[in-house]
Amino acid sequence: MIEIERKYLVRSQGYRGEAVSKSLMVQGFLTTDPGRTVRVRIAGDKGFLTVKGPSNESGTSRYEWEREIPLKEARELMALCPPPLMEKYRYRVPFGQHVYEVDEFLGVNQGLVVAEVELEQEDEAILKPDWLGKEVTGNPKYYNSQLSLNPFATWKKEEEH
Repeated sequence: MIEIERKYLVRSQGYRGEAVSKSLMVQGFLTTDPGRTVRVRIAGDKGFLTVKGPSNESGTSRYEWEREIPLKEARELMALCPPPLMEKYRYRVPFGQHVYEVDEFLGVNQGLVVAEVELEQEDEAILKPDWLGKEVTGNPKYYNSQLSLNPFATWKKEEEH
């Protein structure tokens, strides 16, 4: 299956009042190679295994395969993932004809808040809520797999020097 999405920074907490759900997610990466990322995720009492291929040139599309797996197996696979594990709260926010997924990162990525919107087509028009900031679609720095290698906390230190 091809996943098509756009990603944005979030500039205010306005999405919180519009959210229809909030869930805690923990995830780790068995491999962070951009050509074949393999992620293990636990969301609530469910486990998932996801394989993602490389992004296209614009960064909006890539192959994604995801299956729910037993929670016990997800925990076992998570133990094989190198640290740090990624933790975040995900808010689901309907807006217009789409649903934005807003991730508030915790731990070494605390302070980073991004929103993604999945599309049917790359050129699909979307309405943008006022809490949406700069678009970062296609910037590998904001891929979850890369955040596990180069956490947001280190960006601040890099910017200070």
